Amino acid sequence: MPALFVAGPGMLALLKLLQDGRFHSGEALGVELGVSRSAVWKQLQGLESEIGIEVFKVPGRGYRLAAPMALLDAEQIRGHAGEIDWPVFVEASLDSTNAEIFRRLGSGWCAPFVLLAERQTAGRGRRGRAWASPFAENLYCSVVVRVDGGMSQVEALSLTVGLAVARALQACGLSAASLKWPNDVLVDGRKISGILLELAGDPADVCHVVVGIGINVNMMADAPAVIDQPWTSVRQCLGGMIDRNRLAGELLRQLRSYFACHWQYGFAGLREEWEALHAWRGRSVALTAGQNATLGVVLGVDGRGAIRLEVDGIERSFSGGELSLRLQHDS
Repeated sequence: MPALFVAGPGMLALLKLLQDGRFHSGEALGVELGVSRSAVWKQLQGLESEIGIEVFKVPGRGYRLAAPMALLDAEQIRGHAGEIDWPVFVEASLDSTNAEIFRRLGSGWCAPFVLLAERQTAGRGRRGRAWASPFAENLYCSVVVRVDGGMSQVEALSLTVGLAVARALQACGLSAASLKWPNDVLVDGRKISGILLELAGDPADVCHVVVGIGINVNMMADAPAVIDQPWTSVRQCLGGMIDRNRLAGELLRQLRSYFACHWQYGFAGLREEWEALHAWRGRSVALTAGQNATLGVVLGVDGRGAIRLEVDGIERSFSGGELSLRLQHDS
C-alpha cells in the first residue's frame, strides 16, 4: 500500500538523492537504492500521488524535482544540537509524531528519543485542532522523556517548553518571538509554534511525557493550508529560507537545557524569564472553558503556571488543559 511505503525509509532515501534539483537517471537511482528501475518508477509515482511532489521526467536525461529541496537529516540535527544523548529519528510521513512515539513506547522502545517527520497526515494541536503540515517545509517534532515522581514533575511543563521554543527561534534570528499562555509562541501577534503534551504511564509514579512541537518554518502565506487563526513562519519574518536542521538542533539543545532547569527548580524557577516574553500581559482577554467565558485583564502567570487575571477588580488564577485564551478589543 503506498501510504505505508511513504512512511518508510525508502521514500527519504529517494528524496535525498533528488533533493539537489538535478537530473538523475532511473538506472543511477536504482543502483544507489539497490532496487530495479521499475521500482524507482513506482517510488517516483508515490512521491507525486502520496505527497504531491512534482517530478520532471525527461527521456534521455532522467528525473528531477521541480525545485531543490532541503530535507531533515538526523546526523545534521545532532551536530547542531551539541552534547545531547537523545537518539534522533526522521521519517518521511506519519499520521502524528506524538502518536508514533506512543506506538514505539508500546513496542518496547526506551525513552528518551526524538522523532521528526517531513509531513503529518493527522497532526494535532491542543483541544483536537488539526495542525497544517505541508511536506518538508516546517518542523513536526516530538520528544519523549521518562518522568520519575509522578505528575507533579510535569506541572506547567508546557510553559517551560514554550520558553525553550522561543529561545531556539531567537537563537536563529527571530528576536521578536514571544509567548502566549499556555503553550503558543507568537511573533507580532501571529502564531508561529504550538505545543501539545501527552502523558503515558502511572500518574502517581513513573510515567512518560511526550512533547509535540510544531513550528512554521518555511511555509509561505499563500500555502494551501486551512488555519483558523493569524499565523506566520520564520521565513516570512526573516525574508529567506531557513535551515530546518539547524533550527531542529537548536530546539533540542534548548529543550535539554530547560528540561534540566524544570526538573531541578520547577516552573517557579523559570517564571520571571517566561514573564519577560509574555505577549498578552495587560491585555483584555476572554478565557473560555467549554461554553463558559470569563472576561478579564491578564496580570501574568504564577509559579505553578496558572494564568492570573483581574476579573471585576479581583485577581483570580486559572489552569487546565481545556482552557482557551482569546484577545478582546482593548478599550
